[in-house]
Amino acid sequence: MSRDHSKSVKNDDQYEALREEGASKEKAARIANADNPGKKGGKSDPYEDWTHEELYEKAQEVGIEDRSKMNKAQLKRALRSH
Repeated sequence: MSRDHSKSVKNDDQYEALREEGASKEKAARIANADNPGKKGGKSDPYEDWTHEELYEKAQEVGIEDRSKMNKAQLKRALRSH
């Protein structure tokens, strides 16, 4: 396989493995060049473990209206549907 991409790809072995799995050149290069491609998002605690204050602050951060009138259950629903 041609390795002309090696100048622009940080992890050549990972790039080649992704290409063999069927990933596009762009996707394989993006993943191979990522600082930590194994790290996934969405690792915060479930809303059930959050306090009312934490839920309120998150609702404020994402711009949920009427949050000051909401109880904990309502904040959780609003955040999940936002």
